[in-house]
Amino acid sequence: MILSEDRLFPAEPTTRSIAKRLYSSLSVLPIISPHGHTNPRWFAENEPFPDPAQLFVTADHYVFRMLYSQGVPLVQLGIGAKSPQDPKGVWRIFAQHYYLFRGTPTRLWLDFAFQELFGLEARLTPANADECYDFIVEKLRTPAFLPRSLFERFRLEVLATTDSPLDSLAHHETIRASGLKGRINPTFRPDPVVDPDFPEFKENLGRLAQMTAADTCNWQGYLSALRQRRLEFKALGCTATDHGHPTAATADLSADSAARLFHKIASGGGDPDERELFRAQMLTEMAAMSLDDGLVMQIHPGSLRDHNARLFQRFGRDVGADIPTPTNYVQALRPLLDRFGNEPRLTIILFTLDESTYSRELAPLAGHYPCLRLGPAWWFHDSPEGMMRFREYTTETAGFYNTVGFNDDSRAFLSIPARHDVARRIDCSFLARLVTEHRIDEDEAHEIAADLAYGLARKAYRL
Repeated sequence: MILSEDRLFPAEPTTRSIAKRLYSSLSVLPIISPHGHTNPRWFAENEPFPDPAQLFVTADHYVFRMLYSQGVPLVQLGIGAKSPQDPKGVWRIFAQHYYLFRGTPTRLWLDFAFQELFGLEARLTPANADECYDFIVEKLRTPAFLPRSLFERFRLEVLATTDSPLDSLAHHETIRASGLKGRINPTFRPDPVVDPDFPEFKENLGRLAQMTAADTCNWQGYLSALRQRRLEFKALGCTATDHGHPTAATADLSADSAARLFHKIASGGGDPDERELFRAQMLTEMAAMSLDDGLVMQIHPGSLRDHNARLFQRFGRDVGADIPTPTNYVQALRPLLDRFGNEPRLTIILFTLDESTYSRELAPLAGHYPCLRLGPAWWFHDSPEGMMRFREYTTETAGFYNTVGFNDDSRAFLSIPARHDVARRIDCSFLARLVTEHRIDEDEAHEIAADLAYGLARKAYRL
């Protein structure tokens, strides 16, 4: 076996035995993945995944950013090409550098997939790389490893993708007509048409106008177009929006001031402060729309995107060069909260890459405002240690029920069950400690564990 059945559980025997009892009670629960980035085309077309290199290396920025950090050129991994010219060669490079992932959550996710999904019985090494590659290739050619089959094998009840408002959603229409057991929902990610710094922002407004027949050259027409697209997403199962702004800044401008600002921004003008003000205003506008259409709002600021300018110029966006930055929430969110914070009909889920805000800002905010909930440890903190820190820093003020359980935020489809398994084990370990310290009873811990694994996500995302 690659993985121990006791992985991530406490070393102390009494606490470990409680954690194992809690974990065993979760085995019947399906997975809800309400925030992720898998490709809906996979499930619409239901074609075999091409090869292990594209499945595990080029599609997963956690993997190739680590390899790049140790001097492996991205071109050698097939990054920037439609498909690797030598996928087995990419796999061999991956196997040669597999030791780099020791101690990382990526190693847990990969080992889980190799053992639980493919049945490999030994750790990946340069010596067995070809054998493992060929074994996985044969599996991928079978019906059991088609995307829809894996979706059902993973016991996924809901899987949310992330989609641009400029997306036709044709793949989602195909999925809904396919008879798939479970739901694959789109998520409305408006960044291309609300962030003036997004590539081709002005052209994107024109495309939005074409899709909606709205006049996106004026403020009210622009807002109308966004409302229309949100409703079209909702008709295909969407329950949430997702906002990847660089900061958590919000604003509440008058209608006239907002219209003047929009005119300047839409015309290609605006200095950096004005572009930030526009993004801030759009978060408040999105909250207003959520009150009308019921979509849950997710805000995850604090990533300095594409920090490596040379890689951005060569390969474009999303090649593993995003870096966390300090983030303010208390003052930044206040304009939005002054307007909507006391609305129990509105749900805003906050994420952070700045762990210093957990106990100082986020838990107190979510522990007070009816509209706020805390998203789980995210991205760089989606790790056993990061998850445990999240529980330790937020539970004392926000409790469990102002959080939303776990979501995997993954582009790597095969890592989804592994990520949820890690989260369930860590939560059970945390709860077991509370039981041994006589802070909660074990029957309560069982209820909380089920809520963290399943119930809270289902409720928060209105599924």
